[in-house]
Amino acid sequence: MSLTLDDVKRVAHLARIAISDNEAQATHTQLTGIFELIAQMEAVDVSAIAPMSHAQDVVQRLRADVVTEHNLREPFQAVAPQVDAGLYLVPQVLD
Repeated sequence: MSLTLDDVKRVAHLARIAISDNEAQATHTQLTGIFELIAQMEAVDVSAIAPMSHAQDVVQRLRADVVTEHNLREPFQAVAPQVDAGLYLVPQVLD
């Protein structure tokens, strides 16, 4: 992708950034370098490389899926002001 100095100034204008000619030239040089690096990376043949989800072969250790807390629903609902069909009833706050 070729980028001109006018493109840099236009983008700066669209972003509402005040930019001098020297800053525009420096930005143009930096962006051109970035685009050259991107072009180099796109030129690399990666067709023989399998996709991976992580850079290292790591496995997440998982804990056993066991119940660690007792069901305290009944004692909690016994002290609640209003309960209906296992649900807590609260006053309406929005009209």
